[in-house]
Amino acid sequence: MDPTEDFLRGELAEKQTSIAAQASVVGELKANDAAKELIDATVEALNALKAEKASIERRLQAVVLGNGGKDNGSGFVNKDDFRQAVVNTLERRLFYIPSFKIYGGVAGLYDYGPPGCAVKSNVLAFWRQHFVLEENMLEVDCPCVTPEVVLKASGHVDKFTDLMVKDEKTRTCYRADHLLKDFCKDRLEKDLGIDPEKAAELKHVLAVLDDLSADELGTKIREYGITAPDAKNPLSAPYPFNLMFQTSIGPSGLIPGYLRPETAQGIFVNFKDLYYYNGNKLPFAAAQIGQAFRNEISPRQGLLRVREFTLAEIEHFVDPDDKLHPKFSDVANLEFLMFPRDVQTSGQSARRMHLGEAVSRGIINNETLGYFIGRVYLFLVCLGVDKERLRFRQHLANEMAHYAADCWDAEIECSYGWIECVGIADRSAYDLHAHTDESGVPLVAYEKFAKPREVEELVIAPVKRELGLAFKGNQKMVVEALEAMNEREAMEMKAVLESEGEVQFHVCTLEKDVTIKKNMVTIFKERKKEHQRVFTPSVIEPSFGIGRIIYCLYEHSYYTRPSKAGDEQLNVFRFPPLVAPIKCTVFPLVQNQQYEEVAKHIARSLTAAGISYKIDMTDALFPLPHEVNLKKKMLFSFATCVAFSGTSIGKRYARTDELGVPFAITVDSISSVTIRERDSKVQIRVDVEEVASVVKEVTDGQSTWVDMLYKYNMPASMPQDE
Repeated sequence: MDPTEDFLRGELAEKQTSIAAQASVVGELKANDAAKELIDATVEALNALKAEKASIERRLQAVVLGNGGKDNGSGFVNKDDFRQAVVNTLERRLFYIPSFKIYGGVAGLYDYGPPGCAVKSNVLAFWRQHFVLEENMLEVDCPCVTPEVVLKASGHVDKFTDLMVKDEKTRTCYRADHLLKDFCKDRLEKDLGIDPEKAAELKHVLAVLDDLSADELGTKIREYGITAPDAKNPLSAPYPFNLMFQTSIGPSGLIPGYLRPETAQGIFVNFKDLYYYNGNKLPFAAAQIGQAFRNEISPRQGLLRVREFTLAEIEHFVDPDDKLHPKFSDVANLEFLMFPRDVQTSGQSARRMHLGEAVSRGIINNETLGYFIGRVYLFLVCLGVDKERLRFRQHLANEMAHYAADCWDAEIECSYGWIECVGIADRSAYDLHAHTDESGVPLVAYEKFAKPREVEELVIAPVKRELGLAFKGNQKMVVEALEAMNEREAMEMKAVLESEGEVQFHVCTLEKDVTIKKNMVTIFKERKKEHQRVFTPSVIEPSFGIGRIIYCLYEHSYYTRPSKAGDEQLNVFRFPPLVAPIKCTVFPLVQNQQYEEVAKHIARSLTAAGISYKIDMTDALFPLPHEVNLKKKMLFSFATCVAFSGTSIGKRYARTDELGVPFAITVDSISSVTIRERDSKVQIRVDVEEVASVVKEVTDGQSTWVDMLYKYNMPASMPQDE
């Protein structure tokens, strides 16, 4: 538990005890007809204790509400109000909306509107630049429909499940761990009077939630008296539900398939061809961006938990005996929040750590895994994720698959708490082994030796005839178990067989021990010359949930500021130019044909430079008198139109600020225009022919806005009068 929260809960418990004691004293004094002055003084002391209790409750409320207790610059204190303001703005401005809304919508499905599509496109374009181009990766695009045999080999058919419970009367389904999580969080946030020991217990449940078995989840649900959220009916015991959407391929229905739950399997099954394309050289990485599908039991939290979503995944294939990375020094000095497993289990908070130190101390398993963790950090920060609300959490030992060497999640804090947005895992050689075994096609790599090497090789030769007689239908599983022994296990079995003639051997797939006799297997070592080494590569996999990253980016970018009149709060998204849906807006200050021609000329130059923009002629104000000559028109527009249209120009700026547009170009002259920056509201004046190059230079990251302020002799502190 957070030390501050622990202290405040203890202080609150003590204060409640003091209030109860003081109230008892007041009652006794009144019952004994004590002097009025004594009773009044005692009541005053009681009221003072209650005021102190209320103060502690407010401080505790701020702590347990997470974002609610922090000043993140958004202008909000309560995280629920903040979230609702963000979502309302996003839906109103059509960043995203529920799918099929006119028919009532379907939970877990969302449509991206024009600005949402643009943000997503920009994020994916930067992902390609940052990873695919920078690391010279091989990009592929595989089908969403996947034959069952592929997902059977990968383990998804049997194990891709969440635990579900049902309302025993209405049969409504709920995800079991979500119900327990909601119960614990609600108690911690709303029942401030619970004692510190109970609070610590609830915190512990939240910490180990992902590791609870079906029986343990069911026990906790019964212990806490959790019922169906809607009808308050009893719940069934938790049971597994497979999250894949099942289908059939072809009209006969004879080829079962699924909509893919991830994009990675398409890369694994193409390893042999990709390895050949890469010149039969390791290491190399393949990447894929595409849709994935998961039939979530109870989708919620907007874009964070949906049934169809975009994944961007990388499979970096590397020699399992050499996981050094030639570019690790580029990221070794990065320092950011890390949450290693020993820190988690000791109840401490994430701490800042140098990446190089984490690798050298063995906290991160190897350099290649560390390199990708560093690259993921740089990617997220460049997008606009607040680095103070970004941490890398290591999976606990009981969270990791048995084959994984190490796993870390990039978690971003938002109003829903810490959200896993990127997983970076060393998956060992599990996936390639699995598809090799199922398909019969060796997915292996080769290391050719300059000179032949003499090696000693272990040979395990099961005698299938004897094993068939002994185990009949179970022969295949026994043979597979014998062949899967490592050298130590095999040599120990050989020694026992030679001394005793038989040995007890555990077969995992049979879940029991069997008796192996000396005539059933031959084990020996032989020496031979090898001209090459054949091995199955390990895989380092960074997997990005694009929708989750985008939603967290929305929250981290959102804030409000007062209008010029101070009578309303205006919404702003502080997107970096890199991901902003529109890079700039162009509008004439007044209705004037010459200004409109200038605006169209600027628009053409922006298009030629590849810069997204929005041109708005409809709001130009106050047409100038026809009798005023051009020179006077220019003076009129520059000197008086701002005064006439100040409120309206402010509203036009506010509309683009709400879309996160970083620059507004106002045409108020035929030779030069103003460019206004969104967050500072500072303007510079630029020649018409320079506008596109200025905007491109800043949006491409070649220069900063401050650079432009100095270039055009405008002090950075100069405010824009709107």
